[in-house]
Amino acid sequence: MNTVVRKKKHRPKSRKLMTRGEKAFEIFNYVFMAILCVICLYPLWYVLVCSVSDPIELYAQRGIMAWPLGTWSVRGYRLVMENPNIPIGFRNTLIYMVIGTLVNMFLTTTAAYGLSRKNCYWNGFIMKFIAFTMYFQGGLIPFYLQVKSFNLLDTYSGIILPVAVNTWNLVVMRTSFAAIPDSLEESARLDGANDWTILWRIFFPLAQATVAVISLFYAVTWWNNWFNPSIFLSSKSKYPLQLVLREILLKNDTSAMTQVGSVGQSQQEQFRMLVKYCTIIVATVPILVVYPFLQRYFVKGVMIGSIKG
Repeated sequence: MNTVVRKKKHRPKSRKLMTRGEKAFEIFNYVFMAILCVICLYPLWYVLVCSVSDPIELYAQRGIMAWPLGTWSVRGYRLVMENPNIPIGFRNTLIYMVIGTLVNMFLTTTAAYGLSRKNCYWNGFIMKFIAFTMYFQGGLIPFYLQVKSFNLLDTYSGIILPVAVNTWNLVVMRTSFAAIPDSLEESARLDGANDWTILWRIFFPLAQATVAVISLFYAVTWWNNWFNPSIFLSSKSKYPLQLVLREILLKNDTSAMTQVGSVGQSQQEQFRMLVKYCTIIVATVPILVVYPFLQRYFVKGVMIGSIKG
């Protein structure tokens, strides 16, 4: 039997014709997004070029800068590293970020799992009570008195424990767990699995997109945290990096970096501005390096919390 093979003719796809108004709108979008990118990126670029500029020319410069002034130099970064408060601040920030994120994720995950189960009594009322705290708080003075009553002032625990769970992150995590089919839990229970096994071996891996995003949110919050430490801490040996940076920028305290021996007495004022820019870069770049590795989880993880409530 002769088989006749008919070849389909591939017709070129017709390009969608755009009206003049649509073309103008598209051009406007491109121009607007380009301007928005410049507005967002230029401050970081400005600080970066200032940090490697010549300190004498930088001290006399005013206005917009697009390129480093004078001969490129990393002396400002060397001066920053000579400040004993910077390594201590890095160490404390890493302690707060690592331990704080682990505590945050453990409590948020376990609470979200329990509240997402249908057999949990009063889970609807509990969630409403938790959501109530997002809109109404006791205020700063009661918060301080509460921390003081537990003898947590000037301690690492006093920074981590009072903010152990973020309400919004808990809601998003609970929504992610609630979206997992109940059949997986039922089949696991038939095999003899308990709640801990179901949570860490089934729910936690399936919700890794949300887990990655929430972990990043907590980690970034700890990295940028300075307000609570400024209230609860009195020992500089426990200051996080952002609180050290705040003292340098707002209190103009660069004496530890521009002291006689590292910088001449006549050059201290000129190097003061350079040190500030270098300190900003040192405190900002590490957390920016983490973003590209977790960026692919952003859309999926955040959209889960916005679609289902």
